[in-house]
Amino acid sequence: MGPVRGVKKRRKTEKKFEQNASASGSSDKEEPADWWVDFSKRIHGLLSPSKDLDRFESVFKISRKTFDYVCSLVKEDMMAKPGNYTYSNGRPISLNDQVAIALRRLSSGDSLLNIGDAFGLNHSTVSQLTWRFVEIMEERGLHHLRWPTEVEMAEIKSKFEDIRGFPNCCGAIDTTHITMCLASADPTTKVWSDRERNHSMVLQAIVDPDMKFRDMVTGWPGKMSDSSVLRSSNFFQLCEKGKRLGGKKMELSDGSQVREYIVGDSGFPLLPWLITPYPGGSTSRDQPPKAEFNRRHFATRMVAQRALARLKETWKIIHGVMWRPDKHKLPRIVLVCCLLHNIVIDMEDDVQDEMSLSHHHDSGYRQQLCQEESADLTALAQRDNLSLYLSTRPLPSSSSS
Repeated sequence: MGPVRGVKKRRKTEKKFEQNASASGSSDKEEPADWWVDFSKRIHGLLSPSKDLDRFESVFKISRKTFDYVCSLVKEDMMAKPGNYTYSNGRPISLNDQVAIALRRLSSGDSLLNIGDAFGLNHSTVSQLTWRFVEIMEERGLHHLRWPTEVEMAEIKSKFEDIRGFPNCCGAIDTTHITMCLASADPTTKVWSDRERNHSMVLQAIVDPDMKFRDMVTGWPGKMSDSSVLRSSNFFQLCEKGKRLGGKKMELSDGSQVREYIVGDSGFPLLPWLITPYPGGSTSRDQPPKAEFNRRHFATRMVAQRALARLKETWKIIHGVMWRPDKHKLPRIVLVCCLLHNIVIDMEDDVQDEMSLSHHHDSGYRQQLCQEESADLTALAQRDNLSLYLSTRPLPSSSSS
């Protein structure tokens, strides 16, 4: 994962996903077995109307199994410094309640006042609980967002090839804007003003075929181009040094070789390890091989757009326009939303089946274009080799027409 601007270096956790998963069933011994039954009675009627309000998943966007696992991740740190958090009636806020309040804030995007009213809390308590949860999760859950191992990468390549035939593909890259409403008196307002006259922060993500984030960086002003954000990232430096996407080359049927790479849209530069579409659209009649390449390329990189759309749809705190956020805390909130997104996938949570497959995540933002005049000759040759190879290959049987 690339560095998240504004995040301080924290000690590495030794806890593994498997250890926490096995303990998730008993993540909070102090909680009664009917915690949700009691909790839902206290909040019923206070939250926004929903036909499925009584369902756990409709309130928190995750299943009870995943909720218990998240509690197991944060329990040790939360219980070590429990704090003196209480409801308006003086009742102590339990561990499960604290996690529930934080998750509701992140998933609903409702204001602190609305969340406070729904749960019988002061809005400042909601803010403190949410931030405490974010701080703990960014450390305890970080192992859910990492670059794939060699074995995992082999499976990722196979799944990408099954989409539209791209061989040796390791990921899809895209960016999205987190829009903000800033005070007119804020001296940094101009810094965050972007090309669409919004105030925003950029999130860049690299995604695998399962829509899982494998690398991300955020914190840069929205006016920066996709190319500039990429070149400013740690991922770019690692790739340029050969420390990432420098694995085994694949020999194609025509004898040429293709190195490891990711795919991205025309807003990114064409590089030996980043393949972008041919300029001029995907339906050129005079260049059918290039047109076919672009169509397959679009379908392959669509997984990144869908992942970002699902991220924003599920964790609505970063969807829409955020009201005067703390620009130092926002990158860490975005990171935790990405971690939660990945945890849902890792836990094979059934809520995924109910989520839409929309690919619209950056409404109101026009497609950026990165000029290719100075493109690397090696990159141009790699794209041409891939285009020639794909033009002789039928669509994978697993792909849809």
